[in-house]
Amino acid sequence: MSAGAAPVVGYLGLGSNVGDRRANLRAALDGLVAAGVEVRAASSVYETEPVGLVLDQPAFLNACLRVATTLAPLDLLDAVKALERALGRDPTVVRHGPRVIDVDILLLGDLAFETPRLTLPHPALTERRFVLVPLLELDPDLGVPGGVRFADALATLEGQAVRVAGPPLL
Repeated sequence: MSAGAAPVVGYLGLGSNVGDRRANLRAALDGLVAAGVEVRAASSVYETEPVGLVLDQPAFLNACLRVATTLAPLDLLDAVKALERALGRDPTVVRHGPRVIDVDILLLGDLAFETPRLTLPHPALTERRFVLVPLLELDPDLGVPGGVRFADALATLEGQAVRVAGPPLL
């Protein structure tokens, strides 16, 4: 992808569990727009329990965005990481620990992409209720390109409490 290229529609996941969580999500959305990413839709905001390696931490607010961008995958990743740092995320904090903001690139069109820094589709996408619920709100028919439907993946998950906590960020 390059300047002048047609935008690719993709999906991003947002999460925050430190400070004013909703304001952090909104700041991330605004920062993406400032970086030239077009935000086309936002899911409702969901409160979710922590999952992964660090369970003893505050609940998260999560949302998903449908975006369009002409940025190449690694350029988008660089923009996302710069935005996270600008909003106060400390990259030295334990992985999956408390964070002001987390922005994950979930899907970029039907692109299959893998480098040491980025894998698309996001490799844990079908294992995370806190991502699948808001993602399916944006597009109930969405799935891994050429693979499993996200609604089918969600139906197999157990645990991972997710509840609506507020209206969409847009």
